[in-house]
Amino acid sequence: MEQLGALPGLETLALTTNGSQLARLAQPLQQAGVSTLNISLDSLRPERFRELTRTGDLHQVLAGIDAATASGFQRIKLNAVILNGRNDDEALDLVEFARQRGIDIAFIEEMPLGRIDEHSRQLSFCSSAELRQRIEQRYSLTALGDPTGNAGPARYFSMPDSATRVGFISPHSNNFCHLCNRVRLTVEGRLLLCLGNEHSVDLRPLLRRPGSTRQELAEAIVAALALKPEKHHFTHDDEPDILRFMNATGG
Repeated sequence: MEQLGALPGLETLALTTNGSQLARLAQPLQQAGVSTLNISLDSLRPERFRELTRTGDLHQVLAGIDAATASGFQRIKLNAVILNGRNDDEALDLVEFARQRGIDIAFIEEMPLGRIDEHSRQLSFCSSAELRQRIEQRYSLTALGDPTGNAGPARYFSMPDSATRVGFISPHSNNFCHLCNRVRLTVEGRLLLCLGNEHSVDLRPLLRRPGSTRQELAEAIVAALALKPEKHHFTHDDEPDILRFMNATGG
């Protein structure tokens, strides 16, 4: 992070994290140049949190979030994947948690990446429109427009009595592909052009070739952008089109 933070011309250095190590690392990360944190938080109930994350310790994550809010980051956003029958009853509690700390929160429709058997994606799907309707029963939301630039894919809404913004990331119900300006570099050196497709370019042969230059790498990345698909085609079926899981995607 110190090396990335020192890159000339870098406007935003954002880190997405499960928050488990932030109590120890929030301040060093901020000092290294990280400007934005995205922290996963799907539940405020310890047992449910452990069930959803498989290994997570809620108290450890909450301590990390509080350490982050005290460390002077430009922006902190919570990410919550909401599932009907699993944690949908906590949507308002999560908004209130974010409001108490003056940080943003984004609710994400579950993306069908990887084959699972612990729940039915079709039955557990909770749309952004449904969540927004629930939240507006307590809080007045004003749309802030379409996603732009570094704001990411979330469509944000403001509240008149709080600095907290509520966002919705809707890969199913409100496709944002026409606004997407993102690609991902996986740990294997594969440039992934879309989360919902397998379009990619392997950069390893170029990187490993003796005498390869940064200019050649830049040209390969620019050329790869022509492969970025027009849109993805997520469905609610329990048989996913993309077999890789998010934790194998990274980037």
